[in-house]
Amino acid sequence: MREIILGTAGHVDHGKTSLIRALTGIETDRLKEEKARGITIELGFAFIDLPCGHRLGIVDVPGHEKFVKNMVAGAAGMDLVAFIIAADEGIMPQTTEHFEICRLLGIKRGLIVITKKDMVEPDWLEMVQEEVREFFTGSFLEDAPLLTVSSTTGEGIEEVKTVLDKLVSETDFTEAHGPFRLPIDRIFSMKGFGAVVTGTSISGRIKVGDDIVIYPSGINAKIRGIQVHSSSAQEVEAGHRTAINIQGVDKEIISRGNVLATPGCLQPSYLLDAEFFYNSSNEKLLKNRTRVRVHLGTAEIMGRIVLLRDEELTPGTHTIVQLLLEEPVGVWPGDRYVVRSYSPVTTIGGGGILNGSPRKRRRFRKENEEIFHTYSTDNSEDLVLLFIKENSLTGLTFDKLAVKMGIFGNRLKKILNGPLSSRKILVIDSDKQRMVEAVKYSELTSKMLDTLAAFHKNNPLKPGLAMEELRSSLYRGIDTKLFQFALNDLIKQKQIIQEQALVRLAGHEVALQADEKALRHDIESFYMNAGLATPTTKELLSKFSKVPEKRIREMLAVLVQDKVIIKINENLYFHASPLKEVQGKIVDFITKNGELDAQGFKSMTGLSRKFSIPLLEYFDKMKVTMRVGDKRILRKKV
Repeated sequence: MREIILGTAGHVDHGKTSLIRALTGIETDRLKEEKARGITIELGFAFIDLPCGHRLGIVDVPGHEKFVKNMVAGAAGMDLVAFIIAADEGIMPQTTEHFEICRLLGIKRGLIVITKKDMVEPDWLEMVQEEVREFFTGSFLEDAPLLTVSSTTGEGIEEVKTVLDKLVSETDFTEAHGPFRLPIDRIFSMKGFGAVVTGTSISGRIKVGDDIVIYPSGINAKIRGIQVHSSSAQEVEAGHRTAINIQGVDKEIISRGNVLATPGCLQPSYLLDAEFFYNSSNEKLLKNRTRVRVHLGTAEIMGRIVLLRDEELTPGTHTIVQLLLEEPVGVWPGDRYVVRSYSPVTTIGGGGILNGSPRKRRRFRKENEEIFHTYSTDNSEDLVLLFIKENSLTGLTFDKLAVKMGIFGNRLKKILNGPLSSRKILVIDSDKQRMVEAVKYSELTSKMLDTLAAFHKNNPLKPGLAMEELRSSLYRGIDTKLFQFALNDLIKQKQIIQEQALVRLAGHEVALQADEKALRHDIESFYMNAGLATPTTKELLSKFSKVPEKRIREMLAVLVQDKVIIKINENLYFHASPLKEVQGKIVDFITKNGELDAQGFKSMTGLSRKFSIPLLEYFDKMKVTMRVGDKRILRKKV
């Protein structure tokens, strides 16, 4: 069953760790330095089994301002937050910063716990309660349960358990869909077992023996073992605090911030489209391309904020941005992020990811507004069309579209039914389920038809354009698969005709003028009269030396197209009539004698080796004969 994760938040020394110890009996401060200094530095973990039957995982985060990045890493997987405020100090700087982080990460539910009630007078405690309620007014914690406790005396601890039991009981336990993802917050090694990583699984399931990938490096590994709260498990699902033993990978190549995930489910990118809120508490304007610290999951990555519609931001502004990162990261739309300033380090804003691998955006473009409007409508079909359109004629495979959408399997197939049935998108490669947008595809086929029309206009005597020439004249980088699909589609629609390696418009015919008809007649007669003693191309050009070579070659191509002249090779053409007679003689001879060698062919035709060898190879190519050793036999028809 999906586990619910409770995270703590609050100022340093406000009693987060003590409260967890009082609730669970587990000491979450495990480092020697933490024990010596009496403060939490790294993330700590505990759990409690509630009366409702659910186990609640608990993440203890550091409250000191120097370790806020560790707090953000711990907050990334929270379902609920226990906001801790000490009765003797009230609202403090990290109270405010942690609260802003929780809001930016989209945490929706939780409780407020005022600790150290035994250290203040009742009147003071009542004043702090009023201050706390006012502080959270208008936020997701406005109506949250507010409890007062003493972790030292135990007063109020049972009430906290009761409230947690109620909050968990009211939780939607629907499993997070899709492939498995676990942002890594801790890495260590165990003798005899190798690398172990820990984190909160945020989607999907994984089991022992499954293949896994470490993102963004793309290193492949296998799950050797799984533990949930120190107990071995064969499988883990979304929402669990998990330790995973990875087989065949050294811990030195893994870092906090990496994501352990199902193969192929993430596409690391240096660019992210995002909506961004610049906190109202900021004291200065935010300039375009400001260098910042971007917190995604458990990762902290340096980057810059590109303001797409603003020259600079005033505090309290909500806008659209592109995050330009210094290291790649793999995310899905809907993942949340926090931005902290470069120096001095404070939380300045954050928001939600809209596209995990976008194109680079140019600022102040109308198309940006249209694209981000599509993001905001949360219409899955519109997003499908947007993502496929942005990949132009390259298109997207089903698997790559799934990663772009963060939606997988049957859920994505169901979304695709509409645009596929309405032919807004087309599958141009059934093996890879590669799709292109219909409008872009229509532009391609229109350009193919326009290119052929222009070719026919400029080359009226040429029967058609070579397919490869047509492909290379289209959009740069168009691949063979798409070109062949479009070609076959136009042939099926009877808009173009393919004849061997040439293609032409269906309505195109070579229309000869009077002088061209005369030239055609003269060339045809020249070859007919020559019979098997056919002229070479050089001799043909010499014979008609007063006619431009281009016209001669174009007319020769027309005669070949009409099958009056047969092309043997670039230098040798024959009139079709004598070749037909020779073919008959070959068939008769082999029928009577069983075979024919080169010498016999030369004797039959009176041709020299210069003509006989190319002709024998031609009849092999035309599948009249088949060479066996140095002889020819008739090719049996299948």
